[in-house]
Amino acid sequence: MSTDYQQAREALGLRLRELRLTAPGGRLTGTALANKLGWPNSKISKLELGRQTATPDDLRQWADATGQPKAYEELRTRLAGFESHIRSWRRQLTDGHKPVQDAHNAAQANAKVLRAWESSWIVGVLQTPDYARSVLTRSAELHRSPRDIEDAVRSRMKRQELLYSGGRQYRIILWEAVLRALVCPPSVLAVQLDRLTGIVGMDTVELGIVPLTASLKQPPGVGFWIYDDELAVTETWHAELWVDDPGSVATYVRAWESLSESAVYGADAHNTINAARRALSSR
Repeated sequence: MSTDYQQAREALGLRLRELRLTAPGGRLTGTALANKLGWPNSKISKLELGRQTATPDDLRQWADATGQPKAYEELRTRLAGFESHIRSWRRQLTDGHKPVQDAHNAAQANAKVLRAWESSWIVGVLQTPDYARSVLTRSAELHRSPRDIEDAVRSRMKRQELLYSGGRQYRIILWEAVLRALVCPPSVLAVQLDRLTGIVGMDTVELGIVPLTASLKQPPGVGFWIYDDELAVTETWHAELWVDDPGSVATYVRAWESLSESAVYGADAHNTINAARRALSSR
């Protein structure tokens, strides 16, 4: 967890404590507030000490229970301020996967130059419906999130319209391992690889493949997107990180540029994809 994020969470906790101590009906003890809310005492202390992140509903209940409902909007604004950078999957997937896909659609639609590195799977904007369905189903299983898979797949497929609308340039690099990873049935992967061969040579997409045998200046690391060199988006097992401070974005740009030097393009990328396709057929 970043220092800035933790400091913001602790600052929110101090504000919650202040509301508890200045309740119009008289100062509330942590135990008294917990009883009013029906929460364990430990939750009160964790929130006030910045050891747990409040949900919007937690904040609304807190403001109401301390007799200061008008404070909710201020609290929600504070929460949104630091959640915009670290977006936990638990929170994002409360209403399923489609809203997450819609957010990425909007981010890509607003960018002109989009750079991506992916070491785990084919990037969403190049996925076939069946491949997307497999990846999203596995994600729903991991996070135990609502199963709105078909809505999420349709949203992800809608993103692909951006490839053909013009006005933006995709510069995507994939590690060769993603061409061979069976995150879906072999038959689905075969169609997905065929789809990639059709992408090579598109005027809106520069597709590079980093061969497994390539010399790397940097370890593969996790995948990420960079939008107009102003925003970087990456993900971990528990959260997505949306990074917009210039210094951090510059680090992602340097990582992308370093990885791109190990990539092959054009006919060589085509040959690498076809080699993975032949290997799959021989299994």
